[in-house]
Amino acid sequence: MRYTQLGRTGLKVSRLVLGTMNFGPQTDEADSHAIMDAALDAGINFFDTANVYGWGENKGRTESIIGNWFAQGGERRDKVVLATKVYGAMSADSADVWPNHHKLSALNIRRAVDASLKRLRTDYIDLYQFHHIDRNTPFEEIWQAVDVLVQQGKILYAGSSNFPGYKIAQANETAARRGGTIGLVSEQCLYNLAERRAEMEVLPAAQEYGLGVIPWSPLHGGLLGGVIKKEAMGGRRASGRAADALADPAVRARVQSYEDLLEKHGIEPGEAALAWLLTRPGVTGPIVGPRTAGQLESAIRAAELELSEDLLASLDEIFPGPGPSPEAFAW
Repeated sequence: MRYTQLGRTGLKVSRLVLGTMNFGPQTDEADSHAIMDAALDAGINFFDTANVYGWGENKGRTESIIGNWFAQGGERRDKVVLATKVYGAMSADSADVWPNHHKLSALNIRRAVDASLKRLRTDYIDLYQFHHIDRNTPFEEIWQAVDVLVQQGKILYAGSSNFPGYKIAQANETAARRGGTIGLVSEQCLYNLAERRAEMEVLPAAQEYGLGVIPWSPLHGGLLGGVIKKEAMGGRRASGRAADALADPAVRARVQSYEDLLEKHGIEPGEAALAWLLTRPGVTGPIVGPRTAGQLESAIRAAELELSEDLLASLDEIFPGPGPSPEAFAW
């Protein structure tokens, strides 16, 4: 497994990030523990979760599964760079959300981090991420809350998720004015071959401010994982985002061209999509969310895959990026 620094920090993390969103809803606890053991054995030391994972009435379940795994010992916690997130309400029913039990007020951050620590059965979180922007809470308040948590030893670094470029700039300029905090050190965003809009503003902002970029949905909901071939062979049919996208004939044609190209090169589509992200400037590592041990093994192979310049150029032809800002929409 290859490693890199997380943005401008001294923290060394694996080029693949183990996403745990499926732990609980789709993968039971025993299998989830087996996947985490296999990931650690393969050298993956960066695990990502969120307080709301488990969803519905089971929000928090994923953190609890990870906490139970840590409790087995064997230096599991010491070897893992643990990232979780705060923002969403933990109530299963949005109608039951108490006014200060979500988003990024200092009050909710304090309450949420203590609850996550309890579920995760640990006394600190390496990377505490804001899951979404909070338009009503000023960054002065957010950084004050973060400063307290760092001083208490409950978190080490702060990161963002789903932030536009201007919010990354706003957050870190506020941190610089206040002093006492290094600001955001990472941004977790939607980024893959089929969805490259982050290249316009988010990635440049992250690079300018020294944030490591952690792409989520690297296969775009399965669209880049060989979905057409799987359908033709009677396998799992596309669903969700992938099914919606394939309903567009133009998108289906691009995906077919993508699969045909990789078949000629003898490369699995999903592995190519992950390997492509690892070539992108500023990317720390994509989040892989395996439901099974086999899916984890495929992701690990992708981390060692070298894509030729000719293949990279062909992928750009099929899925062209938007280009840099402002040239992408102006001159």
